[in-house]
Amino acid sequence: GGLISGSALSAKALNPLCKVYGVEPEAGNDAQMSLKTGNIVKIPTPITIADGAQTQYIGNLTFEIMKSNVEDIITVSDEELKSCMHFLAERMKIVVEPTGCLGLAGLFKMAKNPESGFVLDEGKKVGVIVSGGNVDMNRFSN
Repeated sequence: GGLISGSALSAKALNPLCKVYGVEPEAGNDAQMSLKTGNIVKIPTPITIADGAQTQYIGNLTFEIMKSNVEDIITVSDEELKSCMHFLAERMKIVVEPTGCLGLAGLFKMAKNPESGFVLDEGKKVGVIVSGGNVDMNRFSN
């Protein structure tokens, strides 16, 4: 919750009309459920390749920031994360860990799904955080 809370505060300070979306693994959507219910939801430790997102619940401080600054939280599958890792390695020549791919994988999902309500209009600015290179190269190459 810290990364999206800080990012949302920064983005909204620069442009109050900016829409901020978060992305979680499908198996660990505690923040998504918390935003939808308005209360912090606790889940079992999720089983996902995004090991940096294996949280059981969102923190109180970050949740309060998210409630007023985050438009929505979407989820992506482990397969979507693997596809995004492959895209970044092949096209961008960078190695990014699964958790670091969450934002881009979410953007790809939203852009491909017309029902998401997310439309990439020409000239629209989109920012995505891609971070973390903690990848076991033996596992990544398979």
